[in-house]
This record gives sequence, structure tokens and C-alpha cells, in this order.
Amino acid sequence: MTADDRVTEDWTDCTQRQGIWRPMRESDLDAVLAVADVVHRDYPEDRSIFVERLALYSPGCRVAQVDGLMDGLADGGIIGYGIMHPGRLGAPPPLDTPLGRLPADADCLYIHDIALLPAARGSGLGAAVLDYAHALATREGWDRLALTSTPGARSYWDRAGFLVHESGGQALAAKLASYGEGMAYMTAPVRRQAANADSSGSVTTAWKAGLANR
Repeated sequence: MTADDRVTEDWTDCTQRQGIWRPMRESDLDAVLAVADVVHRDYPEDRSIFVERLALYSPGCRVAQVDGLMDGLADGGIIGYGIMHPGRLGAPPPLDTPLGRLPADADCLYIHDIALLPAARGSGLGAAVLDYAHALATREGWDRLALTSTPGARSYWDRAGFLVHESGGQALAAKLASYGEGMAYMTAPVRRQAANADSSGSVTTAWKAGLANR
């Protein structure tokens, strides 16, 4: 049995759990990296990348946590994470590369990553943190979200209203190439009334166990 199989089995044994998005803390990073190891085996990034993103823009760093510990899940019941930060349209950071600093002339919120363990997909947590991204961009005064989609996630982002950004030329192509083949840089307009986020930036959602993967 694989680690993914154990996660799914443990999840199905539960009748109902409460999932919550909350601010990421430095003490969460081991669990965040454990989720990344499962979800993004083909796109690894060094721990220092996560440390830097959290230090540079903590409002854009969130973890999804289940109430209570479950065998087979990441430490502390963390089942996913979201990382986003100010960016420039058409200029995504290459994979596994420090930002150095945030752009002074940011014009979008760049979604570095939204990752959920396989058994948590289809729970509504992905939609909830995307709503939070829309709300955060609204608060910052930006009207676009941007991201780099892997081939496997492309259909999800299509359904979420993202479109491939056609301009960018060779500079954009070179950054996408750092991820591998089939990557797409995508953007979407900000939905001004999208999210149900409180002043602390947490978004909660209730969900049942055993829901089908997206």
C-alpha cells in the first residue's frame, strides 16, 4: 500500500471533519513540505523557497488543517497549503527560485501554489482558498490573478475562469521551461465579491469524508 493509499483509507474512515484555512506559521513548514512531496513530486522546491515566501508576504501563505489528528496525514492535521504573493503580469518566477524581494510595481496576485492531499480534493477547500485569493487581491487593489499551471491541473484552472496569457515572448517561455513541458501561464480577472474571508484572512468550510477527487 502506498502513502497515498493510506491517506485515502484513513480519510474514508472518518464520518465528518471540519476543514479550516488559517495563516501559515514557520512551525508548519515540515508539514507543508510533506504535502508538497505528495502533490508535487515532479516539481520539487527547496525548503528555503517556502521560508522566503512566508517571510516576504505572510498574508498570502495559508494552510488547510483538519480538526484533530489522523494517521497518515501530515503533521498537525495539515492537509494542504496555499502560497500567493504580489507579482507582475507576464513575469512569473522560475521554479525553485528565490524572489529576493517583492516587486514594487506589482499589478497582480501570483498564485505560487495551491496544494491539497488527494483525499481532500473535491471537498470545497480548493474553491475556498481561491475565493480568499480573490479577496486578497481586491484588498491590495489588483484586478488580476496569475499562476503557472501544470498539465495535470490545467482543466481545473480552465473551469475556475483562468485563460492562457498569450503575450510574454521568449522571457516568459524561458521561465515556463524551468518547470518542464506542457506548462501554461494563466490569468483571471478578480471577482470583487467572491470571498467570505474574515479580518484575519482565514476561510473555513465544512465537508464530509470520502468525497471524490477532483
